[in-house]
Amino acid sequence: MPEDPDWKAYNVPPTRTPVGERDTSVPNPVDIFQTVFNYVVDAPVTFVREWIERQQAKNKFYYYHQKFRRVPDLSECLEGDYLCFYEAEAQWRRDRMVDQEIVEIIRERLGACKQREGPNQFQNCAKEAQLLAQVTKAYQDRYGDLGVHGNARTCLMKQKHRMMEERKAQENPSQ
Repeated sequence: MPEDPDWKAYNVPPTRTPVGERDTSVPNPVDIFQTVFNYVVDAPVTFVREWIERQQAKNKFYYYHQKFRRVPDLSECLEGDYLCFYEAEAQWRRDRMVDQEIVEIIRERLGACKQREGPNQFQNCAKEAQLLAQVTKAYQDRYGDLGVHGNARTCLMKQKHRMMEERKAQENPSQ
């Protein structure tokens, strides 16, 4: 494009908007209200909030990494110790949720490997498939057949019965 030598032919808009001159000497009531509001309401609230934030910055609390102490197992609770029963049940539920998430993460890894490898998935994802089989077998051994309403007591009884069956199988190898 050829450059136009005649710049005066085109009106260029001003780069800054002109400020109108004040016609009165009376102060603007909006400015007075804003100033009073800033000193009476905003400044104290801002000071208190900054002080609280400074206090919280000293001791940070990460709510998403809550660590529970390990409580005694249900088999270690004394008879009639209902608080121990409750804590053991809560611990069992947390352990079950963690185990469910472990199985789900391994399953997602296997799915991602299969998606990534395509036709070669059987040979290249064998390690992930074997790990998923081990994890699901361990989960099934511990929590399988408990149903939705399973609790720590039924899980403990299931483990006890499985141990008794294994002991019987060791004593009678002919069967």
